[in-house]
Formats: sequence, C-alpha cells, structure tokens
Amino acid sequence: MSLLAWIDERIPLSKTYKKHISEYPAPKNFNFWYYFGSLAFLVLANQLLTGFWLTMNYVPTAEGAFASIEYIMRDVEYGWLLRYMHSTGASAFFIVVYCHMFRALMYGSYQKPRELLWIFGMFIFFVLMAEAFMGYLLPWGQMSYWGAQVIISLFGAIPIIGDDLTLWIRGDYVVSGATLNRFFALHVAVLPLVLCLLVFLHIIALHEVGSNNPDGIDVKKNKDVSGWPVDAIPFHPYYTVKDIFGVGVFLFFFCYVIFFMPEGGGYFLEKPNFEAANPLKTPEHIAPVWYFTPFYAMLRAIPDKLGGVIVMVSAILILFALPWIDRGHVRSVRYRCKWHVFNLVQFVISFIVLGVLGALPATPTGTVLSQIFTLLYFGFFGFLWFYSHQEKTKPLPSRVNYS
Repeated sequence: MSLLAWIDERIPLSKTYKKHISEYPAPKNFNFWYYFGSLAFLVLANQLLTGFWLTMNYVPTAEGAFASIEYIMRDVEYGWLLRYMHSTGASAFFIVVYCHMFRALMYGSYQKPRELLWIFGMFIFFVLMAEAFMGYLLPWGQMSYWGAQVIISLFGAIPIIGDDLTLWIRGDYVVSGATLNRFFALHVAVLPLVLCLLVFLHIIALHEVGSNNPDGIDVKKNKDVSGWPVDAIPFHPYYTVKDIFGVGVFLFFFCYVIFFMPEGGGYFLEKPNFEAANPLKTPEHIAPVWYFTPFYAMLRAIPDKLGGVIVMVSAILILFALPWIDRGHVRSVRYRCKWHVFNLVQFVISFIVLGVLGALPATPTGTVLSQIFTLLYFGFFGFLWFYSHQEKTKPLPSRVNYS
C-alpha cells in the first residue's frame, strides 16, 4: 500500500485536493481583478511568517519595545529585511484587500447565493483592521503611541459604559506598558487565529457556491455530457499558473518598495514613528496609517464625538448589509444601468478623497469636503437600494464572454 493510499484511508487528502484544486471548476473568463484573491493569501502568509520571526527578538514592554525594534533593524541578521517585509506587507495587505473588495462590487459577487461568502469576507476585513491597529502600537514610536491614544479615547464617547470600556482596553488610565502587552498578545496570538479561521471559512463558502465571473452568470447551467461546466476549466493547472504570473508581478513591486522606499513616502512608516514614544511630546499632526484615513476623515467630519464614532463604525457595518441593499437581479457592472456605473464610480472617488483628507491636517475647508464625501459614501448605498429594484439592465449572455 502506498503512503498516499494509507493517508487517504484516514483523511480525505486526495479527495480534498481534487475538490478544491485540481477539479474545482473555475470560469474561463477570469480577468486581472481575479489575481487579488490569491495575492491576499500570499500576503497573509508573509505577515504570519515574518511576524513569527520578529517576535523572537521583540520585547513587549514600554521600556524595551522601541529599543528592541532598533536591535532588530541594526543587529539581528537580516532583521531589517524582516521588519520591512512585515511593515510593507501590512500596507500591501490592505491594497490587495481593497482591490479584492472592489472587484466584488463591480461584478456583484455579494449577491445570491454568495451572501455568506461576502459576510465572511467582511469579517476578515474587520479583523484585519483590528490586527493592523494593534500591531501599529507595537513599535512604540511617537505616532504609534499618540495614534493609539486618540483611537482608544473614542470608546469613551459611548454612553454609560464608555469610560469603563476605555479603561479596560488600555489596562491603565493612560496608554502604557499594560496596553502594549495586551495588544501584543492579541496581535500575535488571538487575532491571527481568528483571521486564519475566517479565511478557511471564506474559501469553503466560495467553493461550495462556486466562483463568480466578470459576466456575473452561473457557469454551472451549461454542462457537457460528463457533467462538467462547458464555460469552466480546472483551477489547477490553468489558474495556478496564471496566479504565479500575478505573484511575480506583485513581488516585483513589493520588493522595490522594501529595498528602495520602505517608508512608502511616509505613508507606510511615518517619520514620527522613528522617534521613541514620549507621553510629554505630542506630534504636530496625528493621523492613522493610510488604510484607516477614509474612516478617520468621516470621524473628523462630524463635530460631535459620539456622532463621529457612530458614522465611522456605520461606514464599515453598512458593508455587511450590501447583499440586501442591492435588490437587483443582474450582478455584473457590464450589464447594469448607467446609474449603477455612475454610482460605483462616485463611491470609489469618495473613498479615495476621504483617504486623502484623513491624512491631511484638519482645516475648515477639509472638514466641509469630508462632510460632502461622507454623504456621497453613504449615498452609494441609499441610491443603490432605490434604483436596483426596478433597474433596466442589458440582456445577459447565455455563455460567458471571452472578449
């Protein structure tokens, strides 16, 4: 008996490989936007591996955290490379995830029967934001310290339980070593486990209902005599080879940033974060990392602190409801009405503008612009619910379009 046969009798290794890789039917018309799913998996692996090695030399105390980062950068063999792979990987993760989410919006990958797939994806996004926020405190630099101070203080705006909740999160009356230690535990142990579980469920849900495609039509409807969808090809080797090409292109840009501009122009690693945290010295301008700035701009757009927190949280939570907000019966933007195309374009522009505004110092003009584009951001969902029910769409093709 071969080793593989012996294993198959005890665990369905070959069956699982065939179901999810070699015999998984993927639509033939995947395009550029479908690279980002595999790239998200690649960046996740990079973050887990580099994070594991960094913890070997990191000291999670207020006295030793910043010094241990300097030790990793200067004295640990290739420590600088591991640190920059991890810090650049955090930004790359959000770039890839945002593109992955945009592709789902374009092609309606959240619509029936993929609602649960979208929900799992949104939980991944939510946990990823928590993971990034807690990891951002660990270098114990000026921006890490004061950014955490600002964000944690927002919980104090919650009526009745706000002050107690803020104290519980910090573990102290101010951001201190106790905060750093609990954030370290959550960042390296709890949240990565939750993230991996959600990724597993996301993939299982995807393979159960099947992948969407740029035309947004069900490829399972047209099958040959053997029962194989005529508009599908096995994921392996066709899309594994294609994904390898995408990985190569991604690594070219990823490595360029690591070796030539690891600070990302001050957006990946801010200048104040190269200075040790000082509770007595406030940075001139406190702003979160670029991937949080759209939501930070919404927070600042509302004069009332509690109102700002509600708007900021709602901007994330409303994405969970998208499968039920969109009442249309056509998935892909290719066949939807011009209003939908316009609505989607303004949504993307609003999100980008809010990101820029959130990274800039607060000004009266910036506040007004943030308020306008916050309304446009939420307007996307209201407008979508309004027109999607009786939307006049183009006729769907019976087969996927390869042009």
